[in-house]
Amino acid sequence: MSDRRAELAAGLARVHERVDAALSAAGRTDAPTLVVVTKRFPTSDLDLLVDLGVTDIGENRDQEAAAKLPEVAARSGLTVHFVGQVQTRKAGSVARYADVVHSLDREKLARALDRAAEREGRAIEVLLQVGLDTAGGRGGAPAADVPALADLVAGLEHLRLRGVMAVAPRCEPPRPAFARLRELSERLRSAHPGATAISAGMSGDLEDAVAEGATHLRVGSAILGSRESHG
Repeated sequence: MSDRRAELAAGLARVHERVDAALSAAGRTDAPTLVVVTKRFPTSDLDLLVDLGVTDIGENRDQEAAAKLPEVAARSGLTVHFVGQVQTRKAGSVARYADVVHSLDREKLARALDRAAEREGRAIEVLLQVGLDTAGGRGGAPAADVPALADLVAGLEHLRLRGVMAVAPRCEPPRPAFARLRELSERLRSAHPGATAISAGMSGDLEDAVAEGATHLRVGSAILGSRESHG
């Protein structure tokens, strides 16, 4: 086994242990989807992750993702999640490779993604990014705007509304913020029963996210290590 493969295997094992412990503490039996965020890591790491059983990977920079993902995803059957902020002018590029976009936060982007998906002849699953940081800076739509945005997305032909996403705020502990996201998700499902996904939790706060019902975890450094140390 190569040193890098062993490193990735160990990282995956540690994260799975953390998730299992968090599920047990929360009394949950429904394991969340682990989205391994591969930003700034090479395609060789993607190949190793696939060999280790990873089925879902995430990227948050279009320029990098567009260059490295299509070939890997096509040959491996990976589900590609775009988890970063999307500039409207980049919607056409993202629509070519992303199966799930976690960061839809405004009407203009929704319409641009819908048009791009139509051109590509495919449908894209989307999550609505909710801004939980009262100080701003983490992105996302205000919670009050989410119902109307959800109604808009649900009416677009080439988008599939799957749920909500958020990044933990800088100004408070993550658990109360994730609890607000869970409450918003419950309200959203009353109008859109298929919008069951809650994307929350990263390397440093995945336990809090699991405790508040996260169905998708976006984990990078806890599995792949420091991006800086790998160039």
